Amino acid sequence: MEPMSYTVAFQSLGCSKNLVNTEQMMALCRAAGYNVTGEPRGADVAVLNTCGFIEAAKSEAIDCILELAQLKKEGQLKKLLVTGCLSQRYPQDIRTELPEVDGLLGTGSYTDVVSAIEELMAGEQAQHFGDIHRTYEDGERMVTTPPYTAYLKIAEGCSNGCAFCIIPKLRGRYRSRSMEHVVEEARALAERGVKELIVIAQDITRYGQDLEQPTTLAALLRELCKLPFHWIRLHYLYPEAVTDELIEVIAKERKIVKYLDIPIQHANDGILKAMRRRSTKAEIETLFAKLRAAMPKVVIRTSLICGLPGEGEEEFEELCEFLKEQKIQRAGVFQFSPEEGTLAAAMEHQVDPEVAARRVELVVDLQSRIMDEYNQERLGTCMEVLCEGFDASEGCFVGRTYADSVDIDGRVLFTAAGDVKAGEFVWVRITGMSDGDLTGEIEE
Repeated sequence: MEPMSYTVAFQSLGCSKNLVNTEQMMALCRAAGYNVTGEPRGADVAVLNTCGFIEAAKSEAIDCILELAQLKKEGQLKKLLVTGCLSQRYPQDIRTELPEVDGLLGTGSYTDVVSAIEELMAGEQAQHFGDIHRTYEDGERMVTTPPYTAYLKIAEGCSNGCAFCIIPKLRGRYRSRSMEHVVEEARALAERGVKELIVIAQDITRYGQDLEQPTTLAALLRELCKLPFHWIRLHYLYPEAVTDELIEVIAKERKIVKYLDIPIQHANDGILKAMRRRSTKAEIETLFAKLRAAMPKVVIRTSLICGLPGEGEEEFEELCEFLKEQKIQRAGVFQFSPEEGTLAAAMEHQVDPEVAARRVELVVDLQSRIMDEYNQERLGTCMEVLCEGFDASEGCFVGRTYADSVDIDGRVLFTAAGDVKAGEFVWVRITGMSDGDLTGEIEE
């Protein structure tokens, strides 16, 4: 008997690492002969890959589940399968509170997606919760990013054990993919025309140290730089694990963009210790000085948390002073979210959420001034820009410089005499600023 061909709609929430898992599930469904789509209306099964990292992500996931449940009610969708961090974290709550959900896959069971769909369409229950420490990371992917940009996930899980973070409990311990598989996947992406490779993991700096034949991120980057990418971008370098060898490779290799995403979270030693981070403020300062000496044009991106238990006015003030001195050009600023199951949720001296929210606002204001200053310094210079197409609402082309990662940083709005294709690299003379973005015109 011919296997049934179902229409399966995918939606991915949360981080780029989650997106890679969604792309792997899409490839498995395509291999099974299913019609894979992004439109849930009219589909047999909608697969929602969720994030369950912090309160805001949980709320977004629940809203999406309810929207899909409404389609089911209207007869526009037959089954709803929820996968990812939310289902790993709250399986029982989803079963009791959201009966519209027909099946669940935990983070250890992405590769069971086809069996789960078969079970649901046969009217059976689908509940798959495999070992989160032993997931399969080397499968095919249906890449959903624009043809010129793709993510390369080099490891899964995390063993850092930060006090505020639930990720190790949802994703398992840190495990690197073999260099052979990573390079093979990167080569396939390059052959498909990818120009910007974004290397990701919860922590890329520890890559390779857990393998039977240990290796390093520096060694992997040397291999990736042999492939015909134009830009290689690095996401999540933990400060204490950045070695001199790694700095040397990043500084020397022209393909590696001088944009480093280094989450520091805070700058007060007491708070860093409470967070169970492994760097002191002095060590972070030393690292930043080293990076700037090796790469004068380096752009640093970081993540910061305001309102961790024990953060008083003095500790917060120290963070602000540090930011004024360091002038970090890019920052994501988050309000502490007391996540059940984390050490920080049970700590004494919790900060009033309103106070924490106000501190976030203050840091965002401070950082936007630093960003404006950085943009101001770009005026009159010529910058290489990856064109992402024509934006009809702006009436011009849009793109990104090395200082801007996908979906999280600014853009360059530019004019050109002729046509510029998405995925093309062009040189743009920066002439102005508009709401945090740069404006300019193409240099012929």
